[in-house]
Amino acid sequence: MSIAVFDSGMGGLSVLHEARERLPGENFLYYADTLHVPYGTKPKEVVKDCVMTSIRHIMEQPERVSAIVIACNTATSIAIQDIRAAYSIPVIGMEPAVKPAVEWNRNTGRRVLVTATPLTLRESKYHELINRVDDQAIVDSLPLPGLVELCEGLRFEGEDVDAYFRKAFRGFQLEEYGTIVLGCTHFPFYRKALRALLPKHIRLVDGSRGTVNRLLEVLGRTTASEIERGDVRFVSSDGSESYVRKLETALKLYALMAKDEEARA
Repeated sequence: MSIAVFDSGMGGLSVLHEARERLPGENFLYYADTLHVPYGTKPKEVVKDCVMTSIRHIMEQPERVSAIVIACNTATSIAIQDIRAAYSIPVIGMEPAVKPAVEWNRNTGRRVLVTATPLTLRESKYHELINRVDDQAIVDSLPLPGLVELCEGLRFEGEDVDAYFRKAFRGFQLEEYGTIVLGCTHFPFYRKALRALLPKHIRLVDGSRGTVNRLLEVLGRTTASEIERGDVRFVSSDGSESYVRKLETALKLYALMAKDEEARA
C-alpha cells in the first residue's frame, strides 16, 4: 500500500517531505502532472479536467493507494469535492494557512500577506476562508505566478529570484506585515531567499504541517515508530524520466533546506 501525493509539478515535494518525516515507514507514490504544469494561470475548467485525469491515473498505478494527498492549493480549491465524490479512499486537501497567520497577528497591529497562484486567490473557497477567519480585515493577497516557473526550473535563489520578489513586493509596506503565508506548495522552496529580503520580524508559514496532521488523523496515526524507511516512487504524467530525476534531486534539496530551517529555529 502507498500514500499518493499529487501536484501539478514539484511543489508538492514540500508536503511529501513533511509526510515522510512524520510517517517514515510508509511507502509513497508522488504523481506530478507535468503535461499541464503550472495550474495557477489556467482556466478553472481546464484545471479540473487535468486534476481528475491525474487522479484516475494515480488509481490505475500498480501499487494500491490507501489515501491521496492533494498537495496543491489550486487543485484542492478547484476539484476536491469532485475527487471525494468519485473515490471512497481518504482524500486530503490543502488550503493556505490563513487561520494560524491571523491568530498570530490578531493583537500585534501587523497585517498578513497571503501569496498564492492567481487561480487559488480567485476561487470562492479562498474568499470563504478569508470571510470566515479574517474578522479584523488584516489579510492582503498577492499572486506570484512566476514563482512556480522558477521552482520548476530548480532556480531557488540568485539575482533572478531576488529581482522577481523585489518587483512583486513593490508597493507593499513590508514593515506593516507580521506573517507571509506561502499559499502554494512550490513557495516553501523560497524560504531562504525570502528571509534574505524581508524584514527580520516577518514569519513565514505554509500549509504542509496542517495537511500532514490531517493525514495522520485520518489514518489513525499519532506517532512514527518505524525504523525502516519506506520507499518513494515518482511518476510524471508525460512519462519523462528526466523529470523524475529532477524530482529526486529537488526532494533532496528541499530536505537540506528544511534541515537548515530547523537549525535556524
